[in-house]
Amino acid sequence: MAPFTRDDVAAIAALAHLALDDAEIDLFARQLGEILSYANQVQQVDTTGVPPTERVPTDHVTDRDDRLQPSLDRDTVLAAAPDANVDRGFFRVPRVIG
Repeated sequence: MAPFTRDDVAAIAALAHLALDDAEIDLFARQLGEILSYANQVQQVDTTGVPPTERVPTDHVTDRDDRLQPSLDRDTVLAAAPDANVDRGFFRVPRVIG
């Protein structure tokens, strides 16, 4: 498999709207190449006779039953929230995605 080029990384960064400097582009090109190389090694492992695993068994229960329980009072929460619209029942938060 061909290594990641600077152009590959720059194209991916542009799609993700990331501004990368030259050092970051070089670093990510090397790291992505190493990840793909490792993935290729894993794909070469002979798994003949190994049954597929749909999930990893655990020794503890991670799921819990859904049950109704009291929640915070809506008016109290809205009164403490910045930029709340009490009439409509919600508040504004800072934008985190583009």
